[in-house]
Amino acid sequence: MVKKVFSFVLVVFFWFASLCWYAPDAHAFTEEQKLLLQSWRIVNQSYLDETFNHQNWWRLREKFVKKPLRDREETYTAIEEMLASLDDPFTRLLRPEQYHSLQVNTSGELSGVGLQINVNPETKLLEVVSPLAGSPAEAAGIKPRDSILEIDGVNTKTLTLDEAAAKMRGAVGTKVSLRISSQEKAAKPRTVDLVRDRITLNPVYTALDTNTDKKIGYVRLNQFSANAAKEIAHGVSKLEQQGAEAYILDLRNNPGGLLQAGVEIARMWLDDGTIVYTVNRQGALGSFDSNSEILTKDPLVVLVNQGTASASEILAGALQDNERALLVGETTFGKGLIQSLFELPDGAGLAVTVAKYETPNHTDINKLGITPDDVISQQPITYAQIATEADLQYQEALRLVTSKDNVLAKAG
Repeated sequence: MVKKVFSFVLVVFFWFASLCWYAPDAHAFTEEQKLLLQSWRIVNQSYLDETFNHQNWWRLREKFVKKPLRDREETYTAIEEMLASLDDPFTRLLRPEQYHSLQVNTSGELSGVGLQINVNPETKLLEVVSPLAGSPAEAAGIKPRDSILEIDGVNTKTLTLDEAAAKMRGAVGTKVSLRISSQEKAAKPRTVDLVRDRITLNPVYTALDTNTDKKIGYVRLNQFSANAAKEIAHGVSKLEQQGAEAYILDLRNNPGGLLQAGVEIARMWLDDGTIVYTVNRQGALGSFDSNSEILTKDPLVVLVNQGTASASEILAGALQDNERALLVGETTFGKGLIQSLFELPDGAGLAVTVAKYETPNHTDINKLGITPDDVISQQPITYAQIATEADLQYQEALRLVTSKDNVLAKAG
């Protein structure tokens, strides 16, 4: 069994014969029924809520297996209806093209508008987690927590999360129209026309700030992609050689990515301690810990905001709870659930909520987020204004790492 860990947070199990549906009368089922039953069994064995949204999951199995599944499309529809009964937007079917798109997304490059999206569990609206840095969406002024009401005239309430993502992807140079609703009270919904572009998920940007008495290493992490840990190690090593005396790690608008990358990066800053706990439906605890050599012991401030989500919250929570860093900015997104993505034999997949995670202090941040040590709110700024005088959160972090009252002594 091969295991690969994804963002939101996703743990991918490649589905081999050892996990295939087995029943004494399996020969009596059609191929379509077997696929539905296999999907049912995955949820039955793995889903976090053992009440299955307070319904009889076995009875639901009998109901759906009796449906006339004449082709794969009808089977997919039945699986989607079955999963919808859980009222969990994170537990869903990924059709083969959607599963492939997920793999492309974590590979570091895609074409589209550059939006990380989610379904708000309270409003049920399609919501922006964050625009990717330098993307058409970021250039158009789309912000975290904006709601996407329509995509090319299609009401997003009629689309699954993956269908919405697929509609925004497309060939470079093609256009897509979004109907956006902002959180601002007086703001009216607006239409934003975007031109799709090649989105390179360059995860790390580093710079040395020499405008103060200390040399400050600035590290911005945009996403926990496959090469993020390697690039962080390379960037910090270079900054150390340049004489950096303290660091600002910017996780703002970072929607997450590969869990393993988040754990590896946490280990680069923490020489000892728990990084994150996981809790399954039996209440059993698992954990990722750090006991390795770190990149630097220099003081560290971490910037977060409402677009800081999932694996980013794991990293921020680990550094805060272990008193390795102070957090500055705004309360984070609040995504504390873990999904496992099971690959089906036909190339489709099932994303299933299998656990939740807690910070090292056993804080459940789902729907709550992480509150920074130093709360600094600011109006949205452009990509070009990040880490400048216009960036109030960065300026506060700069003040902390250069202060003479040793406020970061415990963190460093």
